[in-house]
Amino acid sequence: MGKVVFQRDLEVRHEVDVLVVGGGPAGVAAAVSAARQGAKVFLAEATACLGGLGTSGMVPAFMQFTDGVNFLAGGIGEEILNKMWEYGGKIEGSEYSIKVEALKRVYDDIVTEAGVDFTLHTQMVAVDAEDGLVNYVVFAAKSGMFAVKAKIYIDGTGDGDLCAWAGAEYEKGDENGEMMAGTLCSLWANIDWDRVVRPDNRRLEEAIKDKIFTYEDRHLSGIWRTGKTLGGGNIGHTYDVDGTDERSLTKSLIWGRKSMTEFERYYREYLDGYEEMELAATGAILGIRESRRILGDYVMVLDDFINRASFDDEIGRYAYPIDIHPSDTSVEGFKKFEKEYYNLRYKDGESYGIPYRALTPRGLQNVLVAGRCVSCDRYMQSSIRVMPGCYITGQAAGVAAAMAAEKNTDTRGIDIKELQSRLKAIGAYLPNF
Repeated sequence: MGKVVFQRDLEVRHEVDVLVVGGGPAGVAAAVSAARQGAKVFLAEATACLGGLGTSGMVPAFMQFTDGVNFLAGGIGEEILNKMWEYGGKIEGSEYSIKVEALKRVYDDIVTEAGVDFTLHTQMVAVDAEDGLVNYVVFAAKSGMFAVKAKIYIDGTGDGDLCAWAGAEYEKGDENGEMMAGTLCSLWANIDWDRVVRPDNRRLEEAIKDKIFTYEDRHLSGIWRTGKTLGGGNIGHTYDVDGTDERSLTKSLIWGRKSMTEFERYYREYLDGYEEMELAATGAILGIRESRRILGDYVMVLDDFINRASFDDEIGRYAYPIDIHPSDTSVEGFKKFEKEYYNLRYKDGESYGIPYRALTPRGLQNVLVAGRCVSCDRYMQSSIRVMPGCYITGQAAGVAAAMAAEKNTDTRGIDIKELQSRLKAIGAYLPNF
């Protein structure tokens, strides 16, 4: 195929202290935290709403905010959870279930009230960087293409796009490049929750033997109650998916939608309470669990989880188990997942520390990373990737970015003790400081 040279003059539409690319949980936490510290912030989100996988992706639940004793995602995370309950009501026995429309409004309000300038349908298309410094980022939107300049840039894309395009080192997948399977989450209506008996997989082997499913996928996370008769499905997997490849994403989205007919049959025919269930919607974006992991000044590893690590530059603590979804349908892969998931978990009150150095990409001076692509190995990524973990790293990145902009320094020039003090003042869980 041939090549073309594409060149044009672009308007620098925003010159700000902090640019946040990606309006998922990490990006929102970063933007709001930076703005509340006095920074001028622009947030760009590619989809039609803020919230990422919890809204556009219809992931039905947050996963744990606490270690069973302490509220770990204190600050922005706790504020968002409480507001969602206020807007949409708390579901008894399923407190971490997500009310999608309520959560969308929470994100809209919290970002607007913080004074963050933001636009939706705004896709990053290029990063100009030289010698470790990002000079500007180019976006495409309905009004055309434009550039944004900032003192500090925060990568909240989930896939590490900004960092990777700026030249940062990263890892992806296991030693063979294989990544966790994705999931197209879904919304189901007409469930009789009074008759539902857990677990959802109790007749799965029978259904597999009856050839209900195209793939013998034994990892069924299940349907969470999200309303009177509504349920959010974290069901099914899309294998061999690469979240940084649009053809791979396209193929997986098509299969994900098609696979819903198989799960509808399973739930209706094999499980009580689901006989009248019907599919209301599937997510607008695919649930990607793993893609790039940006390599930072410190790489969090499994030993940090096992040792309940603490760090001098700690910006938060978290406690979700090791949760690496299998990359194929083999029985061996599922047994490996079960062994890790049930053995690599904590008792109440236990957690691991997250160092600031996991947010500073190697070789980049004015960029921070937050969310599921922070600097860690696959084991730690499978724990920190969920939404409360994203709130923790996003909040820290936002405060750090505001400090760096305020002091006209790079991301490594801020005082860590001051960062920790500011984080504690807004509710972050930092028991050792």
